[in-house]
Amino acid sequence: MIEVKNVVKTFDGFAALNGATLTVPKGSVYGLVGPNGAGKSTLIRHLTGIYRQDEGSITVNGQEIWENAALKARIAAIPDDWYYFNQSTVRDMMRFYKGIYPNFSAERYEKLKDVFSIDEKRTIRRLSKGMQKQVAFWLALSCMPDYLILDEPVDGLDPVMRRQIWSLMMGDVAERGTTVLVSSHNLRELEDVCDHVGIMDRGKVLLERSLVQLQDNMVKLQVVFREGMDEVPSELGALHTSRIGRVHTIILRANAEEATARLAPYAPLLVDAIPLTLEEIFIYELGGVDYAVKEIVL
Repeated sequence: MIEVKNVVKTFDGFAALNGATLTVPKGSVYGLVGPNGAGKSTLIRHLTGIYRQDEGSITVNGQEIWENAALKARIAAIPDDWYYFNQSTVRDMMRFYKGIYPNFSAERYEKLKDVFSIDEKRTIRRLSKGMQKQVAFWLALSCMPDYLILDEPVDGLDPVMRRQIWSLMMGDVAERGTTVLVSSHNLRELEDVCDHVGIMDRGKVLLERSLVQLQDNMVKLQVVFREGMDEVPSELGALHTSRIGRVHTIILRANAEEATARLAPYAPLLVDAIPLTLEEIFIYELGGVDYAVKEIVL
């Protein structure tokens, strides 16, 4: 289990992390989402032992990560700007990883050759961005990590390879109990793979819940009111409303049953509850219209 408690990190007076707290259960796939500048990458650099927090604690299985080589040997990370030695080939980097990670599996490395189909004798810097990302996964998965920490992991990959990599990672979660923390702006993709989600903004984790709990806590309703009732009653406390013809779309902080009960006194002609996507939950949990797309009139 990964635990982050009240972590503060400042750079030249700016609080990149301002009391961040989160818990990643063992064997889970945890999606960390938030707008640009929320502090996600800074938090990931703490989780991998690159930065040391000014305040608070960061532990993995109860152990502090900072300067803990034995613990780091169980963690594989792929940052958005993955590092490799400038003149190294894929096989050179394999030897480097093998010398650092005691559980590195040469057998798995060989098996994954067929998945990635990249010449291991090629210099990495001469590969495309997408192929470099494939090499990063090839090596990270060969390390047989207990914890996999990813920052924008499949950025630059084609749809087929994205699906292949997620399949490999989900296989490790199911078979080996690997714990995965992934930061990404691709919320549609996270929705398919994550069982826990943390929403981060301005250096804090605003909330974290299982994906099921998040979806049960907010609902989208399409409603048709009776004649003469053209506005959504303010007493409903809607997070967002819109209208096309007579059909009102209403976002409420409630589950479908509670929301329908709140509408009952207004005797609507039609009420249809629709599950929200993770992207919609993200927008309205962060402040609704303040984060929604703005229309500019020229």
